[in-house]
Amino acid sequence: MTEFRLDAGTGDQAQTIALTTAGGIPEVIWWGAPLPEDEDLAQLAAASRHDLTGGMLDVLPSLSLCPEAGRAFQGQPGLVLSAADGAPMLPSFTFERVEEAPGRLRLVSVAEGLRLTHELRAYPTGVIGLTTVLDAKQPVRLHWLAAPVLPAPQEGAIIDVHGKWTREFHLNHIDWTPGIRLRESRTGRSGHEHPPYALFAGAGATNAQGAVWALHYGWSGGHRMVAEELPDGRRQVQFGHAWGAETKPGQHFQTAELLALWSGAGLNGIAATFQRDIRDRVVTWPDPARPRPVHYNCWEAIYFDHNLADLAAIADRAADMGAERFVLDDGWFGRRDDDTTSLGDWTVDRRKWPDGLHPLIDHVHRRGMTFGLWFEPEMVNPDSDLMRAHPDWMLGPADQVTGRNQMVLDLARPEVREHLFNAVSEILAEYPIDYIKWDHNRLLPVVDAAQARGIYDLLSALRRAHPGVEIESCASGGGRIDAGILAHTQRVWLSDSIDGIERLRMQHEAALFLPAAVTGSHVGARRSHTAGRVLPMSFRAWVAAQRHFGFEMDLRTLTEEEAATLRAVTGWWKANRHWMMAGTIHRIDSDDPAVVAEVQVAADGGRFVLFAGQEVTSMQILPRPLRLTGLDPAARYRLRLVNPEDAPPQSRGPNVLKSGEVILSGLALMQKGLHLPVAWPATMWVVEGECV
Repeated sequence: MTEFRLDAGTGDQAQTIALTTAGGIPEVIWWGAPLPEDEDLAQLAAASRHDLTGGMLDVLPSLSLCPEAGRAFQGQPGLVLSAADGAPMLPSFTFERVEEAPGRLRLVSVAEGLRLTHELRAYPTGVIGLTTVLDAKQPVRLHWLAAPVLPAPQEGAIIDVHGKWTREFHLNHIDWTPGIRLRESRTGRSGHEHPPYALFAGAGATNAQGAVWALHYGWSGGHRMVAEELPDGRRQVQFGHAWGAETKPGQHFQTAELLALWSGAGLNGIAATFQRDIRDRVVTWPDPARPRPVHYNCWEAIYFDHNLADLAAIADRAADMGAERFVLDDGWFGRRDDDTTSLGDWTVDRRKWPDGLHPLIDHVHRRGMTFGLWFEPEMVNPDSDLMRAHPDWMLGPADQVTGRNQMVLDLARPEVREHLFNAVSEILAEYPIDYIKWDHNRLLPVVDAAQARGIYDLLSALRRAHPGVEIESCASGGGRIDAGILAHTQRVWLSDSIDGIERLRMQHEAALFLPAAVTGSHVGARRSHTAGRVLPMSFRAWVAAQRHFGFEMDLRTLTEEEAATLRAVTGWWKANRHWMMAGTIHRIDSDDPAVVAEVQVAADGGRFVLFAGQEVTSMQILPRPLRLTGLDPAARYRLRLVNPEDAPPQSRGPNVLKSGEVILSGLALMQKGLHLPVAWPATMWVVEGECV
């Protein structure tokens, strides 16, 4: 027997993975809390061996980093492949060697003509990244390759993510049962429906306490998750590309990186580390010292109806509200009057813009804002000059069904990537643009991992050529949000819904994985364009202020009162963004299901802000105390309600926050909780806390 271990993180955010091998592919014998430095791994491996009983094989097949069908493993194998001619292959691997370096293990196993490498890497953020590589001497067909397979805990439940257009990031809580929980995105994106995240909560785990195991597969091209309880009771979790995503025979295949994390501090422990990992390691910022700018997008103000006079007037209003970036959305190119034409023709529409975009950009710059532009380069309309010139560049069969009146370009082809690079780069070279909203509005007609590799290559080339340009990943809203795309972008559009009620819950759940700095959130119109709800400006603005703040509406329609509120919230966000965007979001276990609440704590712990959103009417008469989290129990905090003016007429009691400040210990705030004023639905209470 040979044992290995890898440790990541420090303090409350530390974890250990330990492995053993008896000559085959190594298997994990520990994934969880950091083991003592002197833990005897040989004894741990011995204690991990199972008994046998009736109805079983005479040897229990290993639940290794790649369970092998060729060794009579009775569950989902980690590798399914065939020869180039289609003949099934059932290799049996032998462990060959380990390559160890600080914070890194490479475990190499071999079979006839095949080499399987499992790499584990400990990052300073506390996350462990796991990757599987398959090399073959002769071309083979790969049907399925799992990233290094991990055992799942014997306690608790599965929490994975579900969504749809305008209702992304909602959590499923599923009890383990014998058999498979299979989640697969075959749309060519991470997907609204089941993006590549999973949590395994220990018994009794909450936001603030308990053991939680978490996985995030950093891949944008469609994925597969298998959470399986075997007949013998063991549990495994596998992540990889969607089944059959490698469409051609090859000799080298690699999974994306699977980010693994354990926390003993509940779901918020997972959230804090994932937020930090995305913000501080995965994302590359064009200018890390630049504050996140207040964002204005014109889409819901004008849609395709572009003209200089209207947009200049809107830009004036945006600057007056405090915007620092102005983004021109869809409709500026080709002959783009609706979504049926011109995708692929990335030249300025001279009917709308006879002098190009320079007059608008000059006006935006004079108002003190930078300029951003919308693109959807991976897509093409059948009614476009590009499609007429290059019908062979389309991905998938010629008779496929369109999606949003568009097709997909085959980014596996170098000539397609070169054309798109030149088209986008020419616009970026001609105009002073500091931001791209990069959209992806159609599902892929086929599952093809080469398409995801192609978009990564294209984005990498553009980033090298234009390093000062920030890129947002949008895919009909939140259809492509994962660590793979965030390695090439700096912002995600969480949802096409900016309805405050929908966004309140979505942002709350997405905080398990995403930091505020990358999560775009905009103040929408008085009547939501996707939900039809009419919500007060204060609520809409404060919901947006929880993340990377902006507006998206026709600002010329604001009443004086709405404008004053928006201007005030914008000023508050600007005054606090320096610490909020670098801080940590802690979700609150609200005892009132009508209230969705979080605490954002500064990196140094010296201040926080509480956001408590009243989503619907509460069952009880008075607000339940809200128990905060993420604070120093020994510290004393001065609390101030930022928006007492939002109290309804029915709020007529002596609540201390309505009239002044109060000083309480972190212990009191986290154990007894904070009494907030009575609130109508669609009210967001905002409470600042400062350590005294």
